[in-house]
Amino acid sequence: MSDTSKQKDKKTEEQTREPEEIRADIEQTRGELGDTAAAVAEKADVKAQASAKVDEVKQQAAGKAQEAKDKAKEATDQAAAKAKEVAPESAGPTIEKAQRFVNEKPLVVIGVALVAVVVLRRVLSR
Repeated sequence: MSDTSKQKDKKTEEQTREPEEIRADIEQTRGELGDTAAAVAEKADVKAQASAKVDEVKQQAAGKAQEAKDKAKEATDQAAAKAKEVAPESAGPTIEKAQRFVNEKPLVVIGVALVAVVVLRRVLSR
């Protein structure tokens, strides 16, 4: 088939299309164009992307904080159990009181433990 006969077939095909089909094609094209424009606008919105990244980092930090809290509680529970085994019976109420404090304020205990480690390292390095 020659190029001119292909063009004639194409013109004939377009001429036989119903107006409803043409309108449907136009609506579909408009929808696709709208989706494309929205995607471009979303990529260009730096403020929204930064906000989404901040939210993601906040969630990660919260997860890590909870994980550290859980580890600290587990470590203090183990230490309390060992202390109960080794300590005399008269120390029981004091150990329980310390354990309650640790359960209520684990971040304070973590901070104190970190300070103690730093001080101990400095003393031992001299």
